[in-house]
Amino acid sequence: MNKSDFYYDLPQELIAQTPIEPRDASRLLVYDRKTGVTEHKHFYDLTELLRPDDMLVINNTKVLPARITGVKEGTGANISFLLNKRIDAVTWETVCRPAKRAKLGTKLTFAPDMTGTVVKEGDEGERTVRFEYEGVFENILMRIGEMPLPHYIHGELKDKDRYQTVYAKDSGSSAAPTAGLHFTERLINELKNKGVEFVKVLLHVGLGTFLPVKTDSVENHKMHSEYYMLTDEAAKRINAAKKAGRRVIAVGTTSVRVLESCARSDGTVAAGSGETSIFIYPPYKYKAVDALITNFHLPESTLVMLVSAFIGREKTLELYRTAVENKYRFFSFGDACCFL
Repeated sequence: MNKSDFYYDLPQELIAQTPIEPRDASRLLVYDRKTGVTEHKHFYDLTELLRPDDMLVINNTKVLPARITGVKEGTGANISFLLNKRIDAVTWETVCRPAKRAKLGTKLTFAPDMTGTVVKEGDEGERTVRFEYEGVFENILMRIGEMPLPHYIHGELKDKDRYQTVYAKDSGSSAAPTAGLHFTERLINELKNKGVEFVKVLLHVGLGTFLPVKTDSVENHKMHSEYYMLTDEAAKRINAAKKAGRRVIAVGTTSVRVLESCARSDGTVAAGSGETSIFIYPPYKYKAVDALITNFHLPESTLVMLVSAFIGREKTLELYRTAVENKYRFFSFGDACCFL
């Protein structure tokens, strides 16, 4: 398949620049694969759409304020770094701008209590930086860092928590698992009271989620890798749901990546952790995921391809055209879809 097979036309004014309040007031395009019916709802309508025995699988990663500025030793030049992936306790893979100013061996000061040295160069602005600091690294980031909003969001986010899910816990992401941004504590409690079960998995979202497919042939695209973890307890609960014939609903493409990376041929999952570079596109056959809640994704992106593998390419593009016609809000701060 070619990446152009996954293109759709999106007016710029439909790219959401700010989050909606309250979170669960966002719109929800619902498509039932069994009946073929499409409905226009709101996210809070999940209390009516979901069954008492459904299971929602959520990604509890927490976004780091990963955009930091360093002052170059010797010249005083300001250089921007975006933390992408943790290599070890003090070393991070980053994306740097302007990269030409951060050659191998460059020393930088990020704060009075944190410095860094470039220890490796990449071809497209990647720089591996080894940090030296006093105290807790995450606490320093909370003080000096900015939230790493996607390139298509041009405004400043005044409330950092609006780029976090309400259940975010384990720090390590460079981007939010955006389908989860729609949940409120109230909605979660209502769903739990109805009998819906929540299971937490972990995938630290890297900047690779925004990388364009550069090859014309989809099969030739090199997928980025991201750290995931599925605990023994979570695997047991998911497998019990599968055995009972209950629906396992992935909240977001990141939860999909965890579940399908751990899935066996019979639809059950195996606990584990590590790096996953799973690339899901048609004609991939889903094993563990029965339904999907997700946002609207960029044209020709790997995430549109993932959705296309779930409901079909033509149906995906048809629903996206319907969303455009009905003025849905797109991308990270936009509205959501629910594919049952």
